[in-house]
Amino acid sequence: MEHHQQLKKHLLNLLDAEGAHITFEDALKGFPAKLRGKKPQGAPHTAWQLLEHLRIAQWDIVEFSRNAKHVSPKFPEGYWPECDAPPNDKAWQKSIQQFQSDLEQMKELLNKAGEEELYKRIPHGDGQTLLREVLILADHNSYHLGQLMYLRKTLEG
Repeated sequence: MEHHQQLKKHLLNLLDAEGAHITFEDALKGFPAKLRGKKPQGAPHTAWQLLEHLRIAQWDIVEFSRNAKHVSPKFPEGYWPECDAPPNDKAWQKSIQQFQSDLEQMKELLNKAGEEELYKRIPHGDGQTLLREVLILADHNSYHLGQLMYLRKTLEG
């Protein structure tokens, strides 16, 4: 049981990007509105596109992990916004809030999971476990937050 609690603690730290990764909050704190839809030459995405992709992908992982009736967006187009820039500041803030809410919901799933539930196959999946979904989520978020920080540093030059 002690090992299970230690593992959950490490997974929660990973989801919070503690340690070697930048946090979601730090990556977006004070992100200039005028740069949210800008794309430096050669960059594949804008900050808005990355933020929305993070939100959509995380929502999909959380919902898949807990809801047998969930239908994932069409890949890959369903995971990216159509526009380069947010329509307004309210949309930017809403995306941030939804990301944070969904992350808290995944952490709640993890906190409630008993040892067996962490390793048990998700019934409506094809071999996935909650442990796998937590690791995929943390890895995906870390990757794109790194892209977002690189983009920000490039734009702020």
